[in-house]
Amino acid sequence: MIKVYSIALVLGFIALLVIILGGALAENLGRADRDPGVRIGPVGKLVVGAVIGFGMGGMSAEFSPLDLSWQVSLLIAIGAAIVSGLWVRYSVGQTET
Repeated sequence: MIKVYSIALVLGFIALLVIILGGALAENLGRADRDPGVRIGPVGKLVVGAVIGFGMGGMSAEFSPLDLSWQVSLLIAIGAAIVSGLWVRYSVGQTET
């Protein structure tokens, strides 16, 4: 399961970098229509946040000194994904108002 969490974490960070750097590039070029953050919308941002939360929660649970089983680690990872998604939804809602 460590490989699943690490792949999710890496893909989430790559997506986050694309959103941040692509948004900066689109802003500098004056092409707001090319901004990846605008193109994927709030649901896409929520998915990226949830994937990063899943990877971070799973990796943290797997490398915990408590010697958790993989089932407990998976539950912790799913909980982290849900909390991360809710946080992204709240954050996007705060910036759009």
